[in-house]
Amino acid sequence: MWNALFWGTFAASATMFGAIVALKISIPKRIIGYIMALGTGALIGATTYELLEGSLEISGFKEVAIGFLGGALTFTILDYLISHKGGQQRKGTDRNEEEDRENSGMGIFIGSVMDTIPETAMIGMSLIGGGTVSLALVVSVFISNIPEGLSSTVGLRKSGFSKKKILIMWALVVFFSALSALAGATLLDDASDSIKAIVSCFAGGAIIAMVASTMMPEAYKEGGPTVGFVTSIGVFIALWLHHI
Repeated sequence: MWNALFWGTFAASATMFGAIVALKISIPKRIIGYIMALGTGALIGATTYELLEGSLEISGFKEVAIGFLGGALTFTILDYLISHKGGQQRKGTDRNEEEDRENSGMGIFIGSVMDTIPETAMIGMSLIGGGTVSLALVVSVFISNIPEGLSSTVGLRKSGFSKKKILIMWALVVFFSALSALAGATLLDDASDSIKAIVSCFAGGAIIAMVASTMMPEAYKEGGPTVGFVTSIGVFIALWLHHI
């Protein structure tokens, strides 16, 4: 229980770190793009090596398909709804004044929560049965959350939110993420292997849909073609952490 809370909080705290940095200094867009690309690759690798591979070991392709595709579809539907409330700006840094007046800061906040919950739930699930936390998952989620905090804070500031309110909102993101990790570690403890596999893959599908629809486009937009190589480094890091 305490392990899940600690690691969920630690991984999500990267959003707060990114927010504080964005409030203090101006980060070049290209650097944000590179960090986002590294996090994208790390999340793709961690999802593949940790969740999908692990789920196949305890269940079958049917359970993996139900969970993975269901999670991707659910995230896509929610992302579509949130994007029409301004949530599409949560990972973007290039905004003009007219867009800023129309954007909803709450949409950015809800979208950020929606991004972090599947990630931290995945960390909690790795602790089911008293297991040790997956270093690959923690590092991957931490890396990916830094640009989330950076770019979303820029959007919130341009939407008229004060520094104090922004920090409170990110504290809430960390809080909900910690609860998500706790739920992932405890609610499924007595579930069957099939249910565990479906729920784990559901989180994985949501993560892949998230990085494909929000992180990858913004990473390329900010960093250019070089992000392809940086993303590959992220996948390799996840593979390396999985096997050490």
